[in-house]
Amino acid sequence: MTPPDGLDRVLDAWRVVRPDLDPTPLELVGRVIVLAEHLRRSVDAALKKHDLSLGQFDILATLRRHDGGMTPGALLRRVMLSSGGMTNRLDRLETAGWIARDDDPTDRRGVLVTLTARGRRLIDAATATRFEEAKASCPKLAAAESRQLVRFLRRWLAEYDEG
Repeated sequence: MTPPDGLDRVLDAWRVVRPDLDPTPLELVGRVIVLAEHLRRSVDAALKKHDLSLGQFDILATLRRHDGGMTPGALLRRVMLSSGGMTNRLDRLETAGWIARDDDPTDRRGVLVTLTARGRRLIDAATATRFEEAKASCPKLAAAESRQLVRFLRRWLAEYDEG
């Protein structure tokens, strides 16, 4: 059995001071939040080696997966940033020489965002680092346990995708 953790102590305290509330859902949600913060720090540390933020990585990786360029709007839908945040990130990525913004040949008013050769080399290296970091961050579970956890998390996330 796994020993109690810090969240168990927090929940026990809530049971004492607010016995009218059921803190049981926080056993799961609280751990996911704490875990997400640990994972975010791990990803940030891994990407720092490439001088990238997670938001920058997300844009470059999205462009890498969609070779041939994307409009800023299509990028926005794929990475779920605010339009202001997208413009700011694109400006920084372009200044760094990792992306180019060119006229869209299919739309005179449009722009296509593409990786530069330098950006492609960067994202290929950063992606290898990111995959290694993800592997190191995974819990030591049996393959069936990992598949089951993925199914549970996918089902939970689907509730937000439907909304």
